[in-house]
Amino acid sequence: METEISDHNISLLSVQKGSSRALLVSVIKGGAAQREICEEHLQELSLLAETFGLHVVHKTPCIIRRYDAKTYVTEGKLQELVDFSKEHQATLIVFDDEIAPSQQRNLEKAFGLPVIDRTEVILGVFAQRAQTKEARLQIELAQVKYQAPRLKRLWTHLSRQHGSGGSGSGGGHTKGEGEKQIEIDRRILRRRIDLLEKEILEVKAQRETQRSSRHRAEIPMFGIIGYTNAGKSTLLNALTDAKVFVEDKLFATLDTTTRKFVLPNNQEILLTDTVGFIRKLPHLLVAAFKSTLEEAFHSDILLHLVDVSHPMAEEQCDATFEVLKELNVEKKPIITVFNKIDLCADHSMINRLRIKYPKAVQISALHHKGFDELLEMMIKELSNQRRIATLRIPQLDYGVVSEVMRSGNIVSHTYEENDVILRADLPNVMLEKMKKYIINE
Repeated sequence: METEISDHNISLLSVQKGSSRALLVSVIKGGAAQREICEEHLQELSLLAETFGLHVVHKTPCIIRRYDAKTYVTEGKLQELVDFSKEHQATLIVFDDEIAPSQQRNLEKAFGLPVIDRTEVILGVFAQRAQTKEARLQIELAQVKYQAPRLKRLWTHLSRQHGSGGSGSGGGHTKGEGEKQIEIDRRILRRRIDLLEKEILEVKAQRETQRSSRHRAEIPMFGIIGYTNAGKSTLLNALTDAKVFVEDKLFATLDTTTRKFVLPNNQEILLTDTVGFIRKLPHLLVAAFKSTLEEAFHSDILLHLVDVSHPMAEEQCDATFEVLKELNVEKKPIITVFNKIDLCADHSMINRLRIKYPKAVQISALHHKGFDELLEMMIKELSNQRRIATLRIPQLDYGVVSEVMRSGNIVSHTYEENDVILRADLPNVMLEKMKKYIINE
């Protein structure tokens, strides 16, 4: 019975965490001026690798003039990397970019070692950190989709026998054992993908029900977004005592947490912590975590947290907005929150970022500094999402009056014949619903 993928049941890494000695390689096309960027990317890859549990023995920036279709890097550079791997006694090679399955096979042949890429490391970290059923399903789906085109690599040790049929003309063709096993594995993977997608749809339906109940309450939602390790969970904990797990590692938080909070003007809001973004986010993960990141879709306002103490804060901002574009939410109202201001040594960076993101505030989430200014800006932004309108509601639709009273602030109300005239301060979303009753624009 086809229940699992043979003796070689697929796992993300055919290496032992902790004992693997990883040589990290960041490849960038250009000249010597690109070296600093290359080294910063390596530093982030190193944090990812260590978060996953690999022992990093060396980080190698690799500046090239062109990419090689067979081995990703040119022959000369590849030989340099092979020599580095021997010098540092590496047992694993990790590339900072996603490499094609064929390139992966050719590189493994050249190094004589397992070769993985950034996507594989990120998937491994996510698999470790996922807590909820939804996150675990999403990760497994991404893993299976990632491994599907790499099946061939797992079966190269098996023979591919070719033989003639019974007749002397040689018209027959007998499939080798490896070819048969690959086909079986592909069917199993396809079934697993279908099952996972079905389960994810069910979980998504449950989330939609929960979200609908929040929308009926018409409580504004702020989504806390930003680069991984920017301090999103620290901010949520500081404001709401949410007790979200915080650690100085990449992707410490994978599962969204939503907490109620009351602003100084007594306005109730919901604050939602979301998974951190990262540069070169694998497209598989954007798709796989779409329902997790949907909290950002349905937020009324986004709080974009930026670690201004990080030397590449500007690039991290750009990476976050790239993901927002992929999610089609980059045009939502955004307040930029410069966090870790107490650790920032380069104030010229803050000045550059303020020009780029004028709707910004400076805080230290860890030390609770700048919160008054942040909350004031949140109140101001909420007021921009509301408008005072006059509505004429027939008494036959009196249920609408109750809905307006729940969602808005009533300025005045009078009666004219069989109609109720309400002047109310309402959120823009509610105004859209009440369009047919509005008598002043």
